[in-house]
Amino acid sequence: MRFVFVVFVLISSSLSGCFGSEELFAEERGRPGGLALACLQDDRFEKMNIHFLYESGYDPEAMDLVKTRLSQVCDKPSGIKIVAREVNFNEDNTWSAVDVRDARWKHGDDAMGSSTLNWYFLFPKGTYNDDSVLGVAVDASTVAVFKDSIEESENFLGRPSAEEIERAVTVHEAGHLLGLVNLVYTSPIDHEDPDHPGHSSNEDSVMYWAIESSSIGNIFSGSIPDEFDNDDKSDLQGMASGELKCSYQLWS
Repeated sequence: MRFVFVVFVLISSSLSGCFGSEELFAEERGRPGGLALACLQDDRFEKMNIHFLYESGYDPEAMDLVKTRLSQVCDKPSGIKIVAREVNFNEDNTWSAVDVRDARWKHGDDAMGSSTLNWYFLFPKGTYNDDSVLGVAVDASTVAVFKDSIEESENFLGRPSAEEIERAVTVHEAGHLLGLVNLVYTSPIDHEDPDHPGHSSNEDSVMYWAIESSSIGNIFSGSIPDEFDNDDKSDLQGMASGELKCSYQLWS
């Protein structure tokens, strides 16, 4: 993918919200998982910045948690740094994948800069154009989390709370940037949900398909996972070691 100009379309309707598949992924920006090896390995990028761009009143809940989860699986000897910035996106209240991508590249820098890898997490006001979607990954370095939809997804008991849901959704989208589940590789472990491609069938995994859906409040009535399970971690270790072949990498 990095050698010729190609665009890709994810054709499964099950992926349409989560990966913004109604749009095309441009070569230079890649697809979710396209910078998985850049994160998991230290060959070129010894450090990483995770950028949180948020509108006023939409402060992210999971910055430290995302840093912790990435630190647990990514080889970055010079560390992972949080860069938080309040931004006025000047968008209407309904977002498409193109809107998310354009906002990220308008307000952010290149994903691959010298020895630093940059990933971006956007927290805009409003909802995705499919308002059942709580978070979406739109290219190899960009996700958006929709706090307004998350607030609406909280059940009447408040268990899990909107804050807990947001933390899980944010880690879930980071997992997609890492290529989970089977986005840029094929796992030897049977843990992808057959009805929800790109997601785990294990409800104890943060990659469980319902994590980023507005139905989450109806499925979970207590604690909600915010960690990768053993199968997820095995996949990530296999990719990092080279045991599992990764496709569509912008750099490897």
